[in-house]
Amino acid sequence: MNDLLPPQSGRWQIVEAIVADVLCQYGFHEIRFPILEKTELFQRSIGEVTDIVEKEMYSFEDRNGDNLTLRPEGTAGCVRACIQNSLLDRPQRLWYTGPMFRHERPQKGRLRQFHQFGVEVFGVEGPDVDAEVIAMTARIWAELGLADAVELELNTLGTPESRAAHRAALVDYLQQVRDQLDEDSLHRLETNPLRILDSKNPQTRELIADAPSLMDFMDAESKDHFEQLKAYLDSLGIAYRLNANLVRGLDYYSRTVFEWVTDKLGAQGTVCGGGRYDSLVEQLGGRATPALGFGMGIERLMLLVEEVNPGLFPADSEADIYVLYDEIAATEAMRLAEQVRDEIPYLRVQYHCGGGSFKSQFKKADRSGASIALILGGNEMQTGEVTVKYLRDERDQETLSREDLLERLRSE
Repeated sequence: MNDLLPPQSGRWQIVEAIVADVLCQYGFHEIRFPILEKTELFQRSIGEVTDIVEKEMYSFEDRNGDNLTLRPEGTAGCVRACIQNSLLDRPQRLWYTGPMFRHERPQKGRLRQFHQFGVEVFGVEGPDVDAEVIAMTARIWAELGLADAVELELNTLGTPESRAAHRAALVDYLQQVRDQLDEDSLHRLETNPLRILDSKNPQTRELIADAPSLMDFMDAESKDHFEQLKAYLDSLGIAYRLNANLVRGLDYYSRTVFEWVTDKLGAQGTVCGGGRYDSLVEQLGGRATPALGFGMGIERLMLLVEEVNPGLFPADSEADIYVLYDEIAATEAMRLAEQVRDEIPYLRVQYHCGGGSFKSQFKKADRSGASIALILGGNEMQTGEVTVKYLRDERDQETLSREDLLERLRSE
């Protein structure tokens, strides 16, 4: 679990603002819900025999004897909040961001406290909303300069009934090659055999190449839903690759599942993943409600932006403008700093606090990374002007009226 320090925190703010703006474009509204939930919520939603519930959740008993868990993902808490607050009497488009917690082996872009953007849509069942949500993720990549760095993988899981029939056939097949399975797959064979299809073990991947395909057990309605989704994506010019082994790690998914993957981050290639979970609301005590969503890991997203499009971030600095003064002009210099902030709010203005000689103030101005110093001394107090010194460019120092100064700063 890592601290997030400046200037990295400022870069996060840039990316978070871009993502939030795109979500707003598509009519999504932010929801905030607790980091702690009852453990039972995740057991019922994610599945008691998943790796997350069995091995990775931070769970404990509080002073009242309640079993609580730090949220390992956001969908279950969002569904619980919607049911509890009667939000599902009409369609909802919701997004959230914040920390999630899983006790897994830390690695690049994957920490035990990690952060996600989550998006959930409730009350719409057609493939058109699946396509629009995927199009929204494609727009996020474009806005972040990542369009050429990610690839969309797509699959359909059908209904719980079709998955159950496929599961039985898959188990029969895997039992025949049981002696060739690795330890992790042997465990999953008894608990969650579909997850074996997502194995990264090369030998296991060879074995599952001949395993029964879910498409052979797919119901007609799910097939039609998937074909319509592909038609929407084709019409939007969104390229995708079909991946029959894409099953996702959570039990609640049905029909459409998708992942955006990259080859720029080594083995940890998934940047965003999600799909439909049409039975989850009813499973958690609400009325039957079609739903879909996705999660986007911010740590991994930041690594990708820094690798592919570092120009998105400005040069590391504390300020754009640094205001210096002598003892006579201290009060007026503070007024000047406030005036610049009022008139040009996008500029970061740092007023020098603590006094000291001009020499020491200039050293701090230089360390701040500011490109311009505004100087008020005795002469400037008499003339009502401000001296402008360019700290990063070889340009002559100027003395300007307040009006001309503001015009100059707007044009820089």
